[in-house]
Amino acid sequence: MSTYQNRRYAFIMRKIKHFLFLFGLLSCSAQNTCAVAQASPIRILVLGDSLTAGYGLRPEEAFPAQLQRKLIRTGRQVKVLNRGVSGDTSAGGRARLTWVLGDKPHAVIIELGANDGLRGLEPIQLRDNLDAIISILRTQKVAVLLTGMRAPPNFGEKYSAQFDAVYPDLAKKHGLPLYPFFLEGVVSEPSLNQKDGIHPNSRGVKKIVDQITPYVLRLIDGLENK
Repeated sequence: MSTYQNRRYAFIMRKIKHFLFLFGLLSCSAQNTCAVAQASPIRILVLGDSLTAGYGLRPEEAFPAQLQRKLIRTGRQVKVLNRGVSGDTSAGGRARLTWVLGDKPHAVIIELGANDGLRGLEPIQLRDNLDAIISILRTQKVAVLLTGMRAPPNFGEKYSAQFDAVYPDLAKKHGLPLYPFFLEGVVSEPSLNQKDGIHPNSRGVKKIVDQITPYVLRLIDGLENK
């Protein structure tokens, strides 16, 4: 190939590359998809206890893993981080918050309080701990989805009323989305729970995920629209 032909070939290749680059930019602008495709996954951290840690389940059956698969099927690019600790109270979640924030989440789903209720801890302690967790997350500009819990009935109506009111009160105070009861439709169904009657089995977790997904999608949409 002559020198002229080499130069001509190089010139044509530059033109082709330039055209492809412009075509790519136009396609991105028209479909608004390139930013999403190239962006890093949205990191959603689940701060919880055994109900989200996956007690008695295989890792892929736990709430965070099932939620991640569900969200990906909707077309969302996400990574759901399992930061549940079995036996954790709201105080425990508060104590380890700084550590889990090292994961740099964009959003946090708070699932705490079940063990506070089982141990009959004072609702004011639950309120203070959750309030502190939410305040720190808001200061860090992390989006929050609060999930509610209900007190066991054996501590009386007064205790249950005070306990159950913590979640809607804090959601209202901080302007947060609230999933009213994490175990909705699962807690009283033997077929959806493990033999202990407390922890959801894989089917129970799937039901929770199916019900909470619309709330999580709205949380993600809020992040993407900022």
